[in-house]
Parts: sequence; structure tokens; C-alpha cells
Amino acid sequence: MKQAEIKITVELDDNNVPENILWESTDAATKEQVAVKSMMLALWDHNYKNSLRIDLWTKDMPVDEMKRFFYETLQTMGDSFLKATGENLIVEDLRDYCAHFADKMGINTQK
Repeated sequence: MKQAEIKITVELDDNNVPENILWESTDAATKEQVAVKSMMLALWDHNYKNSLRIDLWTKDMPVDEMKRFFYETLQTMGDSFLKATGENLIVEDLRDYCAHFADKMGINTQK
């Protein structure tokens, strides 16, 4: 069985506010740490039937980038949900909401 390890390092200031978030993976093409400004980690505890979450962002994460991060996270959650369940109709509803979210937040969705 193949195994990979993902390591996340969070550097905190004196008030325990993240200053830097770094991640690396033993399965990545490069073995160096990659700096990021925000992360969301969600895990499913099947014994207690609930989600465990870690949401972190650095104190210098720009608000416009946070809005974009949430938009893209919602979009990719739809992709994952569709792949996992095949529930196309509700994913279409989520896509509609994502478009509404982008409009309200002033996010340019054109690449």
C-alpha cells in the first residue's frame, strides 16, 4: 500500500494569530514547503457522525483574496459532492448560489 504524509506548519505571533502557514507533502513533485495565506481542513468522524474542522488564515490575508478563496472552495465542494454522490440537481443549485455569491462579493469569475 502506498502512503503519503501531508504536513502543515503554522507559525503564530505572540497572540496565537497565524503569521505564516506552510504545507508540504511526501508525494509532491517538490519536497519544499509551500507558503499559503489560508486553509480549510474538514474531516469526517464516522464514530460521532460529525465534522471536525480547522479554518486558519494569516493576519495579512487580503479580504479580496479571502472572498475568492471562499468562492473557489464552494465551487470545488460542489465538484467533490457531485463526484461522491452523483447528485447533479443539488450541485446545479450550489453553482447558482456560487454565482450569486460571486456577484454579491464583486468577484470576477472570468479567467
